[in-house]
Amino acid sequence: MAPLTMNDVDRFEASRPRLEAIAYRLLGSAAEAEDAVQDTFLRWQGADVERVEVPEAWLTKVLTNLCLNQLTSARARRETYVGEWLPEPLLAGDPMLGPADTAEQRESVSYAVLTVLERLSPNERAVYVLREAFTYTHREIAEILDITDAASQQLFHRAKKRVAEGKARTEIDEAAARRIVEEFLAAATSGQTEQLVRMLTDDAIAVGDGGGKIPARAKAFEGAVAVGKFMRGLFKPSKAKRAYVGGSPEVWVTTANGGPAVVAVVDGRVVGVMCLEITAEGIAAFRNQVNPDKLGRATERWASEDHGNPLLNAF
Repeated sequence: MAPLTMNDVDRFEASRPRLEAIAYRLLGSAAEAEDAVQDTFLRWQGADVERVEVPEAWLTKVLTNLCLNQLTSARARRETYVGEWLPEPLLAGDPMLGPADTAEQRESVSYAVLTVLERLSPNERAVYVLREAFTYTHREIAEILDITDAASQQLFHRAKKRVAEGKARTEIDEAAARRIVEEFLAAATSGQTEQLVRMLTDDAIAVGDGGGKIPARAKAFEGAVAVGKFMRGLFKPSKAKRAYVGGSPEVWVTTANGGPAVVAVVDGRVVGVMCLEITAEGIAAFRNQVNPDKLGRATERWASEDHGNPLLNAF
């Protein structure tokens, strides 16, 4: 078996962005996605690449199966995870977000859908991602997963139905969403709980992921009143909160996973990303990632651009 040539390495590197985007959607973790792609490269190194007729298909098959193995073991780990598990958020412009040319591609990487994908079986998740976000045919997916075309179609229809049941209702445009987020922050920091409640849907939820390192409630808050009271308390200044995050956070309104988000930053370090699910009826969900293990990539991305002045200082 001949060692890889520079051309072979270049062929892999040309596929890396697509492979990382697939792996992120499958795993919900940028760090794990990078590891899976690196493991794929190691297998590429050990393969007789001259006999690989279609490198893209070969690499996708290897990566997908590595991710499926990872998903199976991840399910066991998440049973012992402290509190709620949420995906790792990616800020606007992160290349790992992948293609965003169609509504289906943009939706497949939204924070709400990534959260719903956690409820699917590994094979359902793989079929949904490959078909919806990367437009693989069922025949191609069947070859990747070693299943039949009919099985691929069945898995896809089942996955798409479950995603449709779990995602937000009618969405609104980006400018309107940003305005609503700014109004929410104004209400949350003013102490006007009633005003907050009016901005929420009746069945609104709020969930946080602290990974056992930052305090976060083990179960989601449910209902407009409960969520409104929680949000009022969350933005109420306290020494304890400042101690946990290492200072008084500066807060910006931005975009994460293609949707409206609030980012909290202390001394250039992202300490929280709150993704909001906004519908025509109001704010339906707050998903707050504060686990420092899942904010490293967001911090790197944040440091790469100028964001102007913060909207407010919290805590």
